[in-house]
Formats: sequence, C-alpha cells, structure tokens
Amino acid sequence: MRLLVVGRLSGQLAAAVKMAMAQGAKVSHVERTDQATETLRRGQGADLLMVDYDLDIAGLIAANEAERIHVPVVACGVGADPDKAAAAIHAGAQEFIPLPPEADLIAAILSAVSDDQRPMVSRDPAMEAVIRLADQVAKSEASVLITGESGVGKEVMARYLHQKSRRADKPFISVNCAAIPDNLLESELFGHEKGAFTGAVARRIGKFEEADGGTLLLDEISEMDARLQAKLLRAIQERVIDRVGGNKPVKVDIRILATSNRDLSKAVRDGSFREDLLYRLNVVNLRLPALRERPADVTVLSEHFIKKYAAANGLAHRPLSAGAQSRMRAHAWPGNVRELENAMHRAVLLATGTEIDEDAIALPDGKPLASLDQGPAGRAAQAADAVSRAFVGQTVAQMEQTLILDTLSHCLGNRTHAANILGISIRTLRNKLNEYTAAGVDVPSPQSGVAAA
Repeated sequence: MRLLVVGRLSGQLAAAVKMAMAQGAKVSHVERTDQATETLRRGQGADLLMVDYDLDIAGLIAANEAERIHVPVVACGVGADPDKAAAAIHAGAQEFIPLPPEADLIAAILSAVSDDQRPMVSRDPAMEAVIRLADQVAKSEASVLITGESGVGKEVMARYLHQKSRRADKPFISVNCAAIPDNLLESELFGHEKGAFTGAVARRIGKFEEADGGTLLLDEISEMDARLQAKLLRAIQERVIDRVGGNKPVKVDIRILATSNRDLSKAVRDGSFREDLLYRLNVVNLRLPALRERPADVTVLSEHFIKKYAAANGLAHRPLSAGAQSRMRAHAWPGNVRELENAMHRAVLLATGTEIDEDAIALPDGKPLASLDQGPAGRAAQAADAVSRAFVGQTVAQMEQTLILDTLSHCLGNRTHAANILGISIRTLRNKLNEYTAAGVDVPSPQSGVAAA
C-alpha cells in the first residue's frame, strides 16, 4: 500500500515509518498539510495519510475534499495527549497512533486499509470456474469487463486481476463513474490544467495519469455520459489523454478494467452506450454469478466475515449453528455478498451463546432471513397485499416516490442497487432523490437505509 506521512520526520515518527516499510508499505513524506494536498493533486496517490496531530487535520481533509480527493487519515503524536488525540478524531482522523509506536499497532492499521484485506473467497464450482478464467487472463494486457448484480464482488474481482497481473507492484486506481456528476467526471478521469474552468486553481492530475504503469478500474461504466464515452474510447485505443483545458496530449501506460451491473448490449441497442467502446472493454467478459447461484459460497463467506468482524470488535470467534446455516441457505440474498457481509457483522454483535444461532441472523429491521423465502405464491400474495394497502388513494407521483424510497430503504441506501432493481439509471434516481430532498422529504442515506433527518 501507499503511505503518505505528513509532519516533521524525526525521532518516533521516523521509527513508525520504518515499521510501516517493514510491513511492505511504500512511503513518501511531506512536512506540511498544503504539501500533502499538492502531492495528491499531482497524482502521486496514497492509500493512507499518517498525519502529526499537531497539524491542522481538519483543514487538510477539507482541502482534499475540495479537490475530490478522499484518502483516509490516521493521526499520530508523541506523548498521546488525550485532548489532542480526541481533537484529531473529531477533525476526521479514523485512528490515532501513539508514539513511540508499537509494531503490532502499525501492522493492524495498515492491514485495515490495505487492498489485500479483501481476498477472493470461494468454494462453489460456479464461482471457481470464473476464477480459473480470471487466472488465465490476469497476466495479459487485455481489457476485462466484469459483470453481475450489485453486491456480487465485481471490484474484489478487479483487484484480484490486478494482484495476479504483471502490474501488481504498480497502482490500482478505481473510479466510480456512477458516483461522480457528469460535469466533474471528465476532470476526475483526465485531469485539468490551471484555469480550465471556474475553480481550477491549479493543475490536477487525473486518474488515468495516477494509474500510469498500473491498472485503472472504471466502476459502473454504464453510467458514463455518451460524450465522455468518445473521449474514453480514444484514450483506450491510443493510450493518450488530453487534460481538460490542455493542448498537449499525455501518454499513459495502463490496463483498463470495467464493471457494470446492467446489460451493456441492451444499452447499445437503446443508444445509451457506444458499441465500439463496448468492443474495446469487453475483450474478456467475467460474469460473476449471484450468490443464490453459488450456494456453497454462502457458508465459506459467512465464516470469513464472522472471523473478520469478531477480530475487529475484539470478540471471541463463534461458529454458525446448524439452524443458522439452514436459515441462510433458505434466503435468496438479493443484496448478494454485500448483504451477507452486513448480516454476518450484525450476527457477530447480536449473538449471545457459544454459537451464532438463527435468532442473531436477521435483516436490519429485525425480520428473520427465512421470512423472505416463502415460495413464489407466498411472496406474490405478500406483495399484492402491500401494494393494495400502500398505493390506494395516491397520485402516480406519490406512488413513484413511495416505490423509490421503499426500494432505497430495502437496499440500505445503496443508490446503484436500488436503480438496478427499479430498472432506471443511477442518474435518473439521483435526480428524483434531489427533487425529494428539495421538497423536504427524508431520503435514506447511502449504506444505512435510514432516512436522513
């Protein structure tokens, strides 16, 4: 991983850096917070910032966010002054490391943010066939399109391909095309020159240049604007980009991976996605099966997540009971691996006995998993009853709002998953949610499913 240390590099901070390097971190250093933001703006990326708690951590985070740079921060300081440590956490630091450092603590912090902590876990033949194909193409330079439902692990597969490739020691850079507004995505990908537009106060290196020598993942590529697709096609074909406001082409050496939870062939037919770009991206297609299509993975993934969250919360490891395993096999897992992970996290916290029993395996609203799998007739009856009671007397606009917000709540606030279920683009969903927010309607926040106050 890439670690950027911010502060005067002397004494105990230098010792912490040596420990980080012993754990395999690639370390760079600046003394001031403005230098840190400038380093990140120039494309010298980092996976983690380790910042002296005597510096202005809140200002650093604000400056980074103004540049749409989101890198986690851990604070460190000699003497472990409790007030300074608390102020650093309040300012936005995720952890505090007292100095002089402990090697185990440094290792744990780095491990928590390392890409390697998201391993490819599978035992089901359906998924293992996909992994074998991934192993076969990983060392090539071919573009790979990774498809599948939301939550199946497409980004995990992308990182797996990078780790198995000849570029493994170079950067892996991910861009979520659905999460960045169209007017900002071009600058995010290709960078911009100073003065290119209002607010462009300095040159900004884009993700293509930051990924130079390594791998660039274009997550949810289907949500990219058609105009930008043309510029992306040129970049992929010629390995040359143009910064916004620039007049000098910049060569890049990258491998392109892309993901989509939509049918891009259908998007080509309806005119929202370029056919020539699809051909360039889809040299190899890896379709990840939904979790319900790989039942053997439910057990092995559950055990992986139970160990992970027991360790993270300082709890003893407890196995799943036979009843819990049975209930989990009966569940359809519409949210796939992401839903399973959330369920196991809750179960680790809620279990009270020597095993994790079925009472601890529940949805966020407390309903047991098996309640979602009562057969087609039962589910149809439940759905019809809910619709008849919820929609009678409402206008079409009210019905649409209810459907969108209920679906978003079911998806724990996940916009991409909700848009996929509703059959609309993420852009359309965002516009609707902006309308509701402007009207004073509470909208579930991302990754919570809880309406924002």
